Amino acid sequence: MSRIRAARLPQDQVRIHEDQLSDEDEEDTVMDESREPSEQSDLSGESSEEDDEVDENVAEDMANLESTFKGIARRYRLINRIGEGTFSTVYKAEDLHYHQYKNDWDLEERDAARWSSRRAANRRKHPRYVAIKKIYVTSSPLRILNELDLLHDLRNSDSVCPLITAFRHQDQVVAILPYFQHHDFRDYFRAMTVSDIRLYFRSLFTALKAVHEHEILHRDIKPTNFLYHPDRARGVLVDFGLAERLGTDWQHCACNLSATQRRARLDHSEYAMQDQHAPPAYPNPKTDTRQPRRANRAGTRGFRAPEVLFKCTQQTCAIDMWSAGVILLTLLARRFPFFHSADDVDALLELTNIFGRKKMRETALLHGQIMETNIPSYSDNGHSLEKIVLWCTNRSAKDETGRRIHSLSPDEKEAVAFLERLLECDPAKRITAEEALRHPFLVAAGADMSEEDMIDLVEA
Repeated sequence: MSRIRAARLPQDQVRIHEDQLSDEDEEDTVMDESREPSEQSDLSGESSEEDDEVDENVAEDMANLESTFKGIARRYRLINRIGEGTFSTVYKAEDLHYHQYKNDWDLEERDAARWSSRRAANRRKHPRYVAIKKIYVTSSPLRILNELDLLHDLRNSDSVCPLITAFRHQDQVVAILPYFQHHDFRDYFRAMTVSDIRLYFRSLFTALKAVHEHEILHRDIKPTNFLYHPDRARGVLVDFGLAERLGTDWQHCACNLSATQRRARLDHSEYAMQDQHAPPAYPNPKTDTRQPRRANRAGTRGFRAPEVLFKCTQQTCAIDMWSAGVILLTLLARRFPFFHSADDVDALLELTNIFGRKKMRETALLHGQIMETNIPSYSDNGHSLEKIVLWCTNRSAKDETGRRIHSLSPDEKEAVAFLERLLECDPAKRITAEEALRHPFLVAAGADMSEEDMIDLVEA
């Protein structure tokens, strides 16, 4: 097994060699594509003590890795399994050779350098942990290379989990990632104030800005893929297993036509030729001769943008912004997961219930699709996001005159205004990560904190 540290890689390529393994400390989050949004991902979970009891099956699994992956036990001491998904398993391990390498990826060590030399020296005596991501042999080699290549490109990006190194032994590949201290989203999301939410999203959009500047779509933005530490107001974006470069497998989509051109195409379509007074004639899947539309639908249910659900063939970084908007809606509504659809059709109906039939028809036409529903409880204009938040937080009661007894606070109203920019159904109008960081909602992040609190955040 040969090794290569990320700090020693050429600037334009990533290499995987056979040798020994390296890093991870506390739990890191890489959620599997097929997992539910409320389930733990590959690298997520709260930090645990080394002496935590290890399940017998996990111990056997780690022993099997050490015996089949040549040299790994000489470089890492496996501690526990911290995540398991469809394509990989992640272990917490101690990096036994940490001090033999340049570790500029280590954020905690970088923070320690700001402290007194005595405190930093004491920290160096502590064990150093990494996350070892064992990628299953059933994964496509191109898929594995794509993830490692993207991580290598993002190695110096703020708030993005860097790739320390990668190893291959025969048909097995492992990636070494930093182990980040963080808390489980489900343990803190209901207690977050608007001020806390500002700090959370400032950190998340700092990461997304860096990712999108490299023209990379993460494709799986969700709470368990953003390892956040509330006390430090800092998070790290992880799991690039579904990520891809902008423009990958693009084909023409109607969303890139002008409104006039889209209308002309609709006027000459089979749908327009139908008798509008007759019941809609839906094509029989067995006899329909049209070519099926194929588009990348990767992501987690409940966090997919409308253009993903409508199979847009020219998806952009805007899909990540929508997913971030779902997280914000979750925090404001105090409900996780907020959306819980069984499939894409259910997901579209959930969106229709909020945004209304008219908006969803327009969104479908934007991508050359037709959407119709006869569910009587769905209104044409839907509901405002402010009303949704009030409903979800049990503040929808009205007095005798029909006026609402409760209303959103000024900070909440600003958050909802920001949410409306994120949950914009037209991806071309949706706010970007760079624009989000300049939005008043995030500009005010940390404004109510004292100078001492800000110093504590930096040194946490």
